[in-house]
Amino acid sequence: MKSLALLSPAKLNLFLKVLNKRSDGYHNLDTIFERIDLCDQLVFTPNPSGKIRVFCDHADVPTDNNNLVYKAAQLLKDDFSLSDGVDIKIIKKIPVAAGLGGGSSNAAIALLGLNQIWKLRLNKTELLDYAKRLGSDVPFFLYDCSWARGSARGDDIQKLNIHTRLWHVLVVPSVKMYSKDVFSALNLELTKPNDDVNILIHSLKKNDLTTVGRLIINDLERAILKLRPELLKSKNEVRGENIKAVSFSGSGPAIFGITATQQEAEALKLKLDKYYTQVFTVRTF
Repeated sequence: MKSLALLSPAKLNLFLKVLNKRSDGYHNLDTIFERIDLCDQLVFTPNPSGKIRVFCDHADVPTDNNNLVYKAAQLLKDDFSLSDGVDIKIIKKIPVAAGLGGGSSNAAIALLGLNQIWKLRLNKTELLDYAKRLGSDVPFFLYDCSWARGSARGDDIQKLNIHTRLWHVLVVPSVKMYSKDVFSALNLELTKPNDDVNILIHSLKKNDLTTVGRLIINDLERAILKLRPELLKSKNEVRGENIKAVSFSGSGPAIFGITATQQEAEALKLKLDKYYTQVFTVRTF
């Protein structure tokens, strides 16, 4: 097989409730994932050396066994006793350590790409097992869907039949945040699932942005602001007269605002470009 190129999309969390801490050290979550059209690209090329080689020109992306793409390839290579090697080039567009799931997406796309390159014929259930071993956000990206609900660690995925395509302005302040640090700073209060997530899903299906804006929540926000209080100013700067809602995605620091139209998102981007180096107009993908 010649080279194979696949897109690796980012995600936003429109709803993120932290329910409790699990015995394995992770947390039980209830979350709504939205896939967006901000994408990396992964290019897979078989090599005769038998080695796994990862290439990326982004300074903050490791190319050794600290990279989830490398780990995904090593898992498959070991489990199937493969002698084949592969070169994987990551063309990075998704900001790193921003709460947008870039590394997790890359890992999932690596599983899909290597399944083809190495002709492993793994089915979705088998691929999901590998995805869960790599990280909690990885399983979502194995699904070809725009919307999904995640439970357990966020890795039990239910595809959602939502056809709405939202427009967002997305700001990534120039700080990095890591999930383990944010969850460590979380002051977990006793909570429980509530019906708001079901109302949110219903409102997304109807494209009722007023209700959607009222129900968006991220339980990690307090921990994010505890670690980086200056991000509250950034969040307030994303607010505009045409913004339906503003929230952090995942463990931050990425901040997204929902607008009714592409034009409103682009207009706000022009204003925010004066203050931030990473501002994007994105849409549900």
